[in-house]
Amino acid sequence: MTGLLTSIQAALGLPHTTIAFTSSGALPSAFAVTDLACASIAAAGQAVSELLQQQTGRLPGLEVDRRLASFWFATSIRPVGWTVPPLWDPIAGDYATNDGWIRLHTNAPHHRTAAEQVLGACADRSAMAAKVAQWGKTELEDAVVAAGGCAAEMRTWAQWQAHPQGLAVNAEPLVQFAGNDGNRSKPWQGSVAQPLAGIRVLDLTRVLAGPIASRFLAGLGADVLRIDPPTWNEPGVVPEVTLGKRCARLDLHDAADRAVFEGLLGGADILLHGYRADALERLGYGVAERQRLSPELIDVSLNAYGWGGPWLHRRGFDSLVQMSSGIAEAGIQWKNADKPTPLPLQALDHATGYLMAAAAIRLLGSGGSARLSLARTAKLLIDGGTETAEPLRPEDEHDQGVLIEQTPWGPAHRLNVPLKITGTPLQWTLASCELGSHRPQWW
Repeated sequence: MTGLLTSIQAALGLPHTTIAFTSSGALPSAFAVTDLACASIAAAGQAVSELLQQQTGRLPGLEVDRRLASFWFATSIRPVGWTVPPLWDPIAGDYATNDGWIRLHTNAPHHRTAAEQVLGACADRSAMAAKVAQWGKTELEDAVVAAGGCAAEMRTWAQWQAHPQGLAVNAEPLVQFAGNDGNRSKPWQGSVAQPLAGIRVLDLTRVLAGPIASRFLAGLGADVLRIDPPTWNEPGVVPEVTLGKRCARLDLHDAADRAVFEGLLGGADILLHGYRADALERLGYGVAERQRLSPELIDVSLNAYGWGGPWLHRRGFDSLVQMSSGIAEAGIQWKNADKPTPLPLQALDHATGYLMAAAAIRLLGSGGSARLSLARTAKLLIDGGTETAEPLRPEDEHDQGVLIEQTPWGPAHRLNVPLKITGTPLQWTLASCELGSHRPQWW
């Protein structure tokens, strides 16, 4: 725990202070996943406490519950009388090739189409498995990626360290900060109870890491507006990650919607985006244009495979990075298994989300930008070594909050929050909502 937290504190420019961790146990994994959950959540909390000390002169205490942190890294929502849709497309997953293993990520319709352009239409996993078995892992990864899809062959950590992309990622800092030309002049409008009140967060992120970041910011009082394209949906995660946010849709290929977007960007304090590195540039919203539209904008961005190297523009997700970086292969050795054994949950996404939130909070007052990547967070986890602890005590009804969240799908509870900041409760005034439920405007 100490090494992970110290590394994160150093990356964020936070003091190396001790933080209290309560409860015991750990998720079963080849790596210290529970320690990563605790350290990343603690660092986000520490960023809040440092902000409050700057503004009030008093440093709040912090505490993180190991069990609850582990549970929140999976899912925090507990539906009452309904179920969240499946997270995975039926043919997404790991497949044996003729020389190893590959993972196909087909959750988005266009990503499944790309895989089927290469392999042929597949009605189910058995049909896909038969086709994949005829390929070599590297050739299939290259073909699916070239078709605009998402795939990752299973590599060992040693192979990743020798790979050009692994070399590039390993040379990057965990958080890449850059300043801007001047200090932000916006006065603090928050309070101890809601430190981020008055802060507008424009959220262009999807699926998990970025939405985890904006959910955290919303829980501290920020006004979070999420923008999605007209047809995008991710039903398996929307109930989990839209808590506390308003969600609207804009088509950035449409002139009228572009004008609306530029107005929103001009009014934003923080921009979170997780598009591939060149995507906003191709839409006409590169770094220079974003700074022109919003000179004091805090710009926090996420990329799957890092910010340099040959895979700079490659599509990627947590499960694919686990395959590429050696995590899934290390799991085979740890569990004595005969197939890829990933982390028990998408810890790279969740940890990076809390680091993004912490980076955004650290930039309040000074401005600037921060870049993070799933692959660099993977290196942090791998460098942290293994975790040996007793299993977590199973979840029970006492772990759930008493409030009922009235979602569009039905009522739900949330697990109690793992982070306690003295005087600053994480609380959300808006229930989870469907994408596109709101108008694209600031309150």
